[in-house]
Amino acid sequence: MSVRKRLAISGHVQGVFFRDSCREQANAAGVEGSAQNLDDGRVEVVLEGDRDAVERVIEWCRQGPEGARVESLEVDDERPRGESGFTLG
Repeated sequence: MSVRKRLAISGHVQGVFFRDSCREQANAAGVEGSAQNLDDGRVEVVLEGDRDAVERVIEWCRQGPEGARVESLEVDDERPRGESGFTLG
């Protein structure tokens, strides 16, 4: 079953290759979506795919790459849209 989640990740998450590392994790898990820096210092990640694969990427996002310091992670459910690939904004 396909699911779609929108994450808002706060902390020291910009300038530490969070988005690119997230794309690598998503690609390895077979998850589609996107990652972008927000003006307020957060990173927004959209993940779409198999429920278990999406959950694995969310778990990775709770810590992020080396150098990141995740302080909070908000997750919202959305209706799947049939994403293709993983883009960086």
